[in-house]
Amino acid sequence: MNTIIRPFQPADRDKVIALWQACGLTRPWNDPGKDIDRKCSVQDDLFLIAEVDQALVGSVMGGYDGHRGWINYLAVLPDRRRQGLGRLLMDEVETRLLAGGCPKINLQIRVGNEQALAFYES
Repeated sequence: MNTIIRPFQPADRDKVIALWQACGLTRPWNDPGKDIDRKCSVQDDLFLIAEVDQALVGSVMGGYDGHRGWINYLAVLPDRRRQGLGRLLMDEVETRLLAGGCPKINLQIRVGNEQALAFYES
């Protein structure tokens, strides 16, 4: 398995939206395209993609407001889970946040998202 964690590129847009939809992360009141545009205008180096054998399989958006770091849109395709990809994405975004002076990260998990809660607890 050839895995690469890299920054988001504009050509990834449709694949990232499809990933988020496959992972149940999109909501009718949030336009994922607008979320991507907003992230690309601020700290775009904290918007990361996971590729396995050149296929986009995961993403994470990190942010730092000068006080706390934030994690959004951590996603791994359902059939690629439990292979360490989520951990690789988190390791890389944490490394980048620390390098930017971020002392701590807050998580926001939707009620009922037991998979995300179990991931972060592990």
